[in-house]
Formats: sequence, C-alpha cells, structure tokens
Amino acid sequence: MRTREKAVVLLSGGLDSATVLWHARQAGYELYALSVDYGQNAFPELEAARKLCAAVGVADHKVVPIGLKALGGSALVEDRPVPTAATAQRHHGIPETYVPARNTVLLSVALGWAEVVGAYRIMIGANSLDYSGYPDCRPKFIEAFNKLAEVAVAEGSAGGRHIVVEAPLMAMTKAQIVEYGLSLGVDYSLTVSCYQPAPGGLACGRCESCELRLKGFAEAGHTDPVAYVGPGAS
Repeated sequence: MRTREKAVVLLSGGLDSATVLWHARQAGYELYALSVDYGQNAFPELEAARKLCAAVGVADHKVVPIGLKALGGSALVEDRPVPTAATAQRHHGIPETYVPARNTVLLSVALGWAEVVGAYRIMIGANSLDYSGYPDCRPKFIEAFNKLAEVAVAEGSAGGRHIVVEAPLMAMTKAQIVEYGLSLGVDYSLTVSCYQPAPGGLACGRCESCELRLKGFAEAGHTDPVAYVGPGAS
C-alpha cells in the first residue's frame, strides 16, 4: 500500500484556513493541523480549529503556545478594544490588527513540525486579494520563506528534498474562497473569523475580518452560517 504524502496545515479556525484544510484533504494529503495559541484575544478560534479537525479528520492536531502577547504591538493581543475597519489606525499602511512577524513565527514552527513528521508540504491560508494588507500575507513573503526553508532544515540543506510552503488561496477573492470552500464541503458554521467575538462566540460584524467575510459571502450569493451581534446579524 502506497504511503500518502503528508501536509502540515496552519489552522487558525477561520474561513481561509478551514478552506485550505479541506483543499489539502481533497489533494489527498495526510493532514497534520497546526494551531497556535499566540495570546490572541479571539481565543474561540482555537476551539473552532478543534471542531474543524474533528469534522475533516486529521492524523494529528497540535495547539502550540507561543507568547506573542508579551511583545504587544497589535490590537489582537493587547488589552484594548479591537477597532472597526473604518477606525483602525495604520502604520506604514498596515492596520493595527497586524500582529508583528506572526506568520514568520507560525511558519517557522510549522517548518519544524514538518521536518519531524516527514511532511514536505506546508499550507497556509494567506491571500492578497480582499485582505487587510498585512505584509506576511503577500506572494513575496511566501517566496522569501521558501528560500529560507531550502537552507533551514536538515534534509533540504544537505541537498535532499525541500519542504515547500504553499498558499493556495493567494490569488482568490473572498467570494471565490467561499465558493471554492463550499464546493469542497467546508462547514463554515464551525469557523470563527471575528477579531473580537462576543461571549458565546457571536461575531461582532464590525471588525475588518467580519466585514471581509460578510463581503465574500454576499458577493458569492450565499448566507454566512455564523451568527452576528453587529451589522452582519442574521
């Protein structure tokens, strides 16, 4: 019996990463889901990640604690209200919901786990259309990290097979992601995208992540199955 290729999928519990998890399953990979507790205020997303793993079936799911909250620098980890899309301050054109170097750290952890389990593919839900403009969600960042990955692990640096990072949603709009995910059978009711969910997990409907998600469902002609307490309330 032929052994299936393995893939490490970075799984936040949100819409994009859930779509990538189903994409990797559709591609035939044995799934290793990696979620990171980096001190985010939106902790319900980690429970969403667990539910998604149970729904899709994974070989293993790790939740790794990393103390990015101690560094601060983002509305997502500091003890202050998360701004709406309209009120968010920007530094160098980047909104204050950007967590400094988050994807660099997360992909580094994923690279280490991929080396341990023998996976040659890492998948992340980064996309550069209908997004907040974060620098670590752009094609140039993924290209640069792949250059790093070529020399950062034992086998690849010794001339063997390289571990490759893929961002299969990179060139999709949010509406296209929704359509693609639904075609794969993703249960979006299990996902949490909101930056500041209310008690009980209700999405705020006002933060930039909620706005982008609602825009995607609307443009795709579908109703978002999660409940909202703000403008997106259904």
